[in-house]
Amino acid sequence: MKPLKNSIRTTAQIWPSRLTVHFYCTRIALVVLLWQTSASAISLTHETAQAWDDYIEGVSIRIKQPSSASNPFLWLDGDPDTAAKVRSKLVVVSPATRHVPMKVPSGLIHHWIGAAFMPDISIADVLRVVRDYNRYKDFYRPGVIDSKSIDTNPDKDRFSLELVNKSFFKKSALDSDNEASYVRVDDHRLYVVSRTTRIREVAEFGAPGAHTLPEDEGTGIIWRLFSVVRFAERDGGLYIEVEVIALSRDIPGALRAMAGPIVRHVSKESLVTALKQTEAAVLATRH
Repeated sequence: MKPLKNSIRTTAQIWPSRLTVHFYCTRIALVVLLWQTSASAISLTHETAQAWDDYIEGVSIRIKQPSSASNPFLWLDGDPDTAAKVRSKLVVVSPATRHVPMKVPSGLIHHWIGAAFMPDISIADVLRVVRDYNRYKDFYRPGVIDSKSIDTNPDKDRFSLELVNKSFFKKSALDSDNEASYVRVDDHRLYVVSRTTRIREVAEFGAPGAHTLPEDEGTGIIWRLFSVVRFAERDGGLYIEVEVIALSRDIPGALRAMAGPIVRHVSKESLVTALKQTEAAVLATRH
């Protein structure tokens, strides 16, 4: 799905993913499938899950800290060059930490951040899209093939998504339940914290024998997902930043050097696509 009028351009200065975390996994899955096609099923280990919990706890503490010169609300405000690129309508995406993906016991943590500026768009405009969970399958196709709102409250929503990835070898799918918490900072700033509360792999997706595996079992395409989306109204439009974190199975050492650049490229492109699809959906639903 192309953005309307190509109103957001992509910066060519960043190496080579859906506004919220869920679209990201459909792209990272492609990379993992390059070496997992014949891999045997595994179970998420306690050590891997604990490493993820520890990492997310650190991120959650940072999110709740008040904005300051050393901890600006928007990532781009800490870098004038990045801010200038985004203001000029470039989508900027970067690893959020020095080592991405980061190795943990039997797993990898992928942590990326992207930013875009959407002129003449407000927080209210975007919330009409990002909280319309029943239409995610329209807004974020082909990665999202089914979506449903489960429960909606002023500050917290629950919804389900079915995500599919078509690799060179086969289709893979993930069935997930998700929770999104909305925090209003002031009249012009808001952030959303989203996480998967349950994610299960659909084995043999697209085949007559397709079946959903128990939670924390499968090929380990994606074990966990977490995101923070920040909105700031100013300069005649809306700045949107998406910080996405995912946990996947590890890549064998012999393939890591080759797969690393692919992972980085796919991660970057997934966030770019997500931001473009979101703006396209906002513009389409305003008319």
